[in-house]
Amino acid sequence: MIGAKADGWWRDRPAAARRLVTAIAAWLAGSAGGTRPPEPAERPAHVVVVLEGAARAGVPEGIVEAPPAPITAGEPETAAGNRGGAAIPTLTVSHATGHGDDAIVAAAGAAGPRPLVITSDRDLVRRVRAVGADTRGARWLWDHVGR
Repeated sequence: MIGAKADGWWRDRPAAARRLVTAIAAWLAGSAGGTRPPEPAERPAHVVVVLEGAARAGVPEGIVEAPPAPITAGEPETAAGNRGGAAIPTLTVSHATGHGDDAIVAAAGAAGPRPLVITSDRDLVRRVRAVGADTRGARWLWDHVGR
């Protein structure tokens, strides 16, 4: 996913991982500048970002605390502080101890029915589809997070 755009990510993989996770967190919370939060039909309950190699140094493993979504005029805020009663999806960073693709396939297989895996890697698409996952290319996510 990080390698999907030639934006110099290879010069500083930890910083590229931070930018990616920050952009996803802001999108999920509805606070990404100029982008919209996920529509109810596309709102994931849980997002996992798998980091491998040097990228692991950029974001600690575990749950990422997303910024709260801005409340617009007339929109109710619930006691939990979320938008209109819809919970902000959980964002978790996982550090692959081996090959990242293997960790992604394992996570997709354990995620339940029809998880969505974002990748433009054809071999990874084939592997995660074999365990029941749906896939979308990296451009889909970049278009949503506004990068």
